[in-house]
Amino acid sequence: MVKTLDEVIIKAKSGSKKTLAVAVAQDEVVLSAVNEAVEDGIINAVLVGDKSKIEIIAGKINLDLSKFRIIDESNIKVAAAVAVKLVVDGEADFIMKGMLGTADLLRAVLNKECGLKTNNLLSHVMIYDVPNYHKLIFLTDGGMVTYPELKDKIGIINNAVKLANVLDIECPKVAPICAVEVVNPNMQATLDAAALTTMNKRGQIKGCIIDGPLGLDNAISKEAAEHKGIVSDVAGDADILLVPSIEAGNFLGKSLTYFAKSESAGVILGAKCPVVLVSRADTAKSKLYSIALGATLV
Repeated sequence: MVKTLDEVIIKAKSGSKKTLAVAVAQDEVVLSAVNEAVEDGIINAVLVGDKSKIEIIAGKINLDLSKFRIIDESNIKVAAAVAVKLVVDGEADFIMKGMLGTADLLRAVLNKECGLKTNNLLSHVMIYDVPNYHKLIFLTDGGMVTYPELKDKIGIINNAVKLANVLDIECPKVAPICAVEVVNPNMQATLDAAALTTMNKRGQIKGCIIDGPLGLDNAISKEAAEHKGIVSDVAGDADILLVPSIEAGNFLGKSLTYFAKSESAGVILGAKCPVVLVSRADTAKSKLYSIALGATLV
């Protein structure tokens, strides 16, 4: 069972070297992370973007570009499409967001003619290495599905469970997070949480243990759960936090990063390959962890 993000890097190094296509690669932090992943032997990389800008950044950070294949494309939308086509054509294994908006990248990923769309729901998973938690914690979905309905939450859980399995977490514990830990007919998130729990017990959602609704405190603290009289296999030991909306996931994720000083990694799942996607404000270390995470999935 992988318990830290450093162990994710170790796992990625132990596998075969993958090829990453970076869409709009002219970003200093992205290039630093990609370079470190190449030097660590995790990936080969194809940089798609404005070559002159990439060269300027490379000179600034003393980066040897001879180790990369570079495809010169200054148009952001075209660069995203080129990066996707590299995967479609088998020249790359997965892709990474560079200096472009998420919507521009996803348009290329979801292109019906030459994209990476499948019948699966696309969802975003962030993994956090929290200093005072006893293992990695998965947070989903704070970056893709805005206001998931029950059917969407099933897809989100399935994607996160597959990722957990890749990291040797055989039966992850899923906590649907709500404002309260009791079912309230006026709070749809609690109704969904109860439905997901029942579906899991009946074998309709497999490969995990779901229990909810749970408050955030009960999901991650046994003491808090015991204080409220909650008896649960998930409470205090959650692997996956399922949030009710993109705002909740966004706020919680940024709180973990900026208040709790957690390291993180993020990917979009559900396409034909993982899409490495974290905030443009995230550190090179976070992007390196994300690349390693993506590499373990292909």
